[in-house]
Amino acid sequence: MGFNCGIVGLPNVGKSTTFNALTSAGAQASNYPFTTIDPNVGVVELSDERLDKIASMHRSKKITPTNMEFVDIAGLVKGAAQGEGLGNKFLANIREVDAIAHVVRCFEDPNVVHVAGAVDPKSDIEVIEAELMLADIESLEKRRFKMEKQAKTGDKKAAAEVEFITVLAGSLDKGESLRRGDYNEEQAALLRIYNLLSAKPVLYVANVAEDMLDKPNPAVDVVKGIAAEEGAGVVVISGKVEGEIAQLPKEERNEYLAGMGLKESGLDRLIRAGYELLGLITYFTAGEKESRAWTITKGMKAPQAAGKIHTDFERGFIRAEVFHYDDLIRHGSALGVKEAGLLRSEGKEYVIQDGDIVLYRFNV
Repeated sequence: MGFNCGIVGLPNVGKSTTFNALTSAGAQASNYPFTTIDPNVGVVELSDERLDKIASMHRSKKITPTNMEFVDIAGLVKGAAQGEGLGNKFLANIREVDAIAHVVRCFEDPNVVHVAGAVDPKSDIEVIEAELMLADIESLEKRRFKMEKQAKTGDKKAAAEVEFITVLAGSLDKGESLRRGDYNEEQAALLRIYNLLSAKPVLYVANVAEDMLDKPNPAVDVVKGIAAEEGAGVVVISGKVEGEIAQLPKEERNEYLAGMGLKESGLDRLIRAGYELLGLITYFTAGEKESRAWTITKGMKAPQAAGKIHTDFERGFIRAEVFHYDDLIRHGSALGVKEAGLLRSEGKEYVIQDGDIVLYRFNV
């Protein structure tokens, strides 16, 4: 699995339509709130032309891309943290994802009602963020109660945690989402334990009308401004266009995109932005039997990257034989790379780079 991304937003912003287009999973999409009750899950193979070229050069019998999981979470409304619109259940679903794709309505359509009566990206974003923060305040209060009891017994670690929780709660009370904070290693570890909603990385997905993809859009400008303040990413898509692309055979999609004046689909842009947001990279294994892409965290060393394939690879790691995709293309074959002296033998401290092609040597 590459990573999983929860798609959230107010009702009728194009959330399920976007999910359907991205995953072709067939989630129900209708013009009334709460169409999605239980979360729909779709797994998408990540398009990477590098893998196709690697497989071709190695004459691989099988090609296995990495993938991304999308979770279509029901539309949130004001009061979700207190249970409005089955909100507590929906918020719980968000806790399980790596990142949040927040779909924001940036299109006008009298045939699709807006839950608040008017298209207002700033207000929509504030409603969702407020509900995530209110849910986090409740979670932190429960944790603080537990830690305070331990601190009274003289537990210094618990006392320090109570202090950290107090700082977090203070930020939330001021309307500051926790993803904006600057945390040391110990605090970051606690945040992972808390699994707080407003600490999760977010990508804003500005959903525009089909004819507005390449035109100025004040609503999109608002979303971009908010994202810039948060250090978040923005991807502009048209759910309708993505739906049309999804219905086409793979070989016809590029032609369709070119006709629209686009170089890549919204899905490809969303995935790339998601990788950047989460600090992910792709490396490859290649051979006649199979060429495969693997998603890892930037900065991961060779043994841990090997463990993504199989725990035995990490446990028995000896060395990694490595060359880069760019060198493969430049020299035309793995043999050409070797003859050029660019095949390297790397040890346990080697940090895998995006585009590396790796063969692991290990003891069973």
